[in-house]
Amino acid sequence: MEEKIKNNIIISAELIEQRIFLIRGEKVILDFHLARLYGVPTKSLNLAVKRNIKRFPPDFVFQLTQDEYEQVEAALRFQIETSKSPRGGRRYLPYVFTEHGAIMAASILNSQRAVDASIYVVRAFVHLRNLLATHKELAHKLTELEQRILKHDAEIQTIIKTLRQLIQPPEKPKRQIGFRVEEPKPVYKVRRGK
Repeated sequence: MEEKIKNNIIISAELIEQRIFLIRGEKVILDFHLARLYGVPTKSLNLAVKRNIKRFPPDFVFQLTQDEYEQVEAALRFQIETSKSPRGGRRYLPYVFTEHGAIMAASILNSQRAVDASIYVVRAFVHLRNLLATHKELAHKLTELEQRILKHDAEIQTIIKTLRQLIQPPEKPKRQIGFRVEEPKPVYKVRRGK
């Protein structure tokens, strides 16, 4: 599902889903991706967030650590905006927005494009949540099936072992060489108490 927004920018939930990462157990979108979607410079988005910091608790927006940024950077090597500094790259670690943070950012930017794009951002987050729920359910069913199979495997192994014992011909007694003398067994008398 695609839609053109002002300035002929095409936004789709699938495109946004490609820009959502799992960091610290949260599905998040990087500040520069969100800024592009909302049609504002990254610096303006982050400045608007800082001016309205009370609206952005840590579960809405947080700044990446250097290690987290390096992990994400490998996946985004060609998409990262570079700053105008002589050494290149970003001057600061990027912020990331959760689903609620992205909605809040659209509300503080107060532009029609941000509102329109936020709808697709929310749809992308919801779609990923549904996929995750489906995968969890599928993983649970696979685990259940695996346990059943293991139980059945043990039962089948027992049946095969029993069948093999049944189809084995009885062992013939070994023939003794020489004479065999059968002596009668002595009979013992037991005295009963007087």
